[in-house]
Amino acid sequence: MTELVAPQLVVNSRMIYFGWLPADPDAVAALVPDGLTPAPNHQVFMNQYVVDDAGQTSGFGAYSLTYIGPDLAGVDAPDGVTPGRWWTHYFNSSPDVRAYAAARGVPATPGKTTIEVRGRRLTATTEADGVPVIRTTARVGRTGDAVNRGQLRYLTRLDGRLHSGNYPFVAEPVDPFEVESLEFLAPDHPVYALRPADPLEIVWGFYSPRASFAYPGGESVLD
Repeated sequence: MTELVAPQLVVNSRMIYFGWLPADPDAVAALVPDGLTPAPNHQVFMNQYVVDDAGQTSGFGAYSLTYIGPDLAGVDAPDGVTPGRWWTHYFNSSPDVRAYAAARGVPATPGKTTIEVRGRRLTATTEADGVPVIRTTARVGRTGDAVNRGQLRYLTRLDGRLHSGNYPFVAEPVDPFEVESLEFLAPDHPVYALRPADPLEIVWGFYSPRASFAYPGGESVLD
């Protein structure tokens, strides 16, 4: 296929995106590289999403993805409120998207994400190399008039240097939305270090059946 170049556009993905307090804050902090600082409460973010059809992308094709990692302090998104984020794991079903992401310092590895909604119950499952590693269960409602919009900031390391990218998004969240359980299913997998505290404490989040965003990749070198 033609080499993918930045930026890339994705529209109307099905996306559940939220954050929580971890069971082991020290383990989360250990995953943050030198030059960056974890959020004071060591909260973790995760985005599980599915792009069902190639017509929803400018070049990526259909794929699914779960990415996850610690929120950061001192490198906020352009709104000055949303924390910048560090990817520790990036489970992607598409070799082309993995190559695109890896070229920009993202730790892309093979994986598959499924999202099933039956009535008001959503189940999102993430597999790494065919093994289920994370399962989210949530209560979801219908989309209304609300729209989430803005830009997120993700940090990567490439050729020994930290890179910063801003990622614009527009999403139509459902209401109500409540994460009921978050299970890390493989204690022997490195992603288990990011498991949630018990009891589960969700600090923010949404589900949108229509979430759109751009993938610019690393835009600048972080000073």
